[in-house]
Amino acid sequence: MSETFAVIGMGRFGSSVAKTLYEMGHDVMALDANEERIQEHIQYVTYAVQADSTDEKALKELGIRNFDVVVVSIGEDIQASILTTLILKELGVKQIVVKAQNERHGKVLYKVGADRVVFPERDMGHRVAYNLVSPNILDFIELAEDYSVAEIVASSRMYNKSLIDLNIRARFGVNVVAIKSGGKINIAPKAEDTIQEDDILVVIGHNEDLQKLEDRAK
Repeated sequence: MSETFAVIGMGRFGSSVAKTLYEMGHDVMALDANEERIQEHIQYVTYAVQADSTDEKALKELGIRNFDVVVVSIGEDIQASILTTLILKELGVKQIVVKAQNERHGKVLYKVGADRVVFPERDMGHRVAYNLVSPNILDFIELAEDYSVAEIVASSRMYNKSLIDLNIRARFGVNVVAIKSGGKINIAPKAEDTIQEDDILVVIGHNEDLQKLEDRAK
């Protein structure tokens, strides 16, 4: 069952998160005070709305509290970012993820109710989007438009099975390029190498295939 997301602020970061979530099959509402930006992104989301996110009444009318996750990606206006986060918290939004300009801004966001704070210089929109819907994916690095490297936590179904038993390449079309076990990294693992509890698989492949493997690992 897909989750529902609202993304507030359609700048470069927010639009990247919104578009990626939508392409992954989730319902996404894009919200921005700028009508031009909304028109630019209307085809990349489920629905796009022009509204002021610091207007509590407007957010209530949009049913913002019914979304599973709300991402606040307001540009340079730190005050609007903080006020929006505070309003979302007061309205009872389940999970609030907010983009911060710097560490100090991040600390304030946590104090007023953010569940998670991200920093654009450290978190590309694509990586954040995948992490929001795929908790088993620890990291996600886009190599090309549809081709990526991901770190996926091994599921209990994989424990004590070798790579040849799991047959990941044939079943999912992705390649296991490394296995992280404790503090050690097994580069180019052999077919007979086994997966243990808490191991992390570093896999490379098409985004759709990576998603299938992640869904299976849940």
